[in-house]
Amino acid sequence: MRSPIVAGNWKMHKTITEARALARELVGRAAEFVECQVVLCPPFTSIRAVAESVARSGIEVGAQDVYWEAKGAYTGEVSCEMLIDAGCRWVIIGHSERRAMFGETDDTVNRKVKAALAAGLLPIVCVGESLAQREQGITTDVVNKQVEGAFVGVPADKACQMVVAYEPIWAIGTGRAATGEDANEVARAIRCTLSRLYSDRVSEAVRIQYGGSVKPSNMAEFAKQPEIDGALVGGASLAAEDFAGIIGRVVNAKK
Repeated sequence: MRSPIVAGNWKMHKTITEARALARELVGRAAEFVECQVVLCPPFTSIRAVAESVARSGIEVGAQDVYWEAKGAYTGEVSCEMLIDAGCRWVIIGHSERRAMFGETDDTVNRKVKAALAAGLLPIVCVGESLAQREQGITTDVVNKQVEGAFVGVPADKACQMVVAYEPIWAIGTGRAATGEDANEVARAIRCTLSRLYSDRVSEAVRIQYGGSVKPSNMAEFAKQPEIDGALVGGASLAAEDFAGIIGRVVNAKK
């Protein structure tokens, strides 16, 4: 049985002082999280402070992006080694905001995935369709293409360690969310793609999150779906009460 995982993507929020305070508040509630893997992904500037704040609590730390080269003249980029040195175990790759605003492609996502895995970081790969693509009825085609692109050249034993976050772009930060049934259908399609690329064993091992306007009031609908193993949480991860509430909904649904 797959263990649930909930990650908080803090995006460009929280100074170091604010990040440390939120992390400590969540550590104070860590006993509530023992049945769920919890990952905090603060801005680069706060990774070290958050990692120190959650040390020995069971809460893990991730980054919101990474570059595939180990070092060099890549102004503004951060390497896998740098993230690990700062305290990261996880890294979000291919978030729709990175794809839309910063030119991320399936190819660059794949490069980052392979670099992360080679360095010992665990990728959370984001996939999802736009509203126009959804209205055209090509959601599955779009998402499957993104999954295929992310996993190119990734061996089966490494693929099993990855997490896929399905985040319909039209639902991110809009207050709109897919239905639990719709999200589960896409998650099932992702598993079918992974089964085709690898095997049923790999398909069943990879954990799939839902993201997109996730909050305590709607998380249970997604968490009860058999193909969904947790959530990638945006705005609601910035408040300890909301984030803990989401984790609680996931834990209760997966018991």
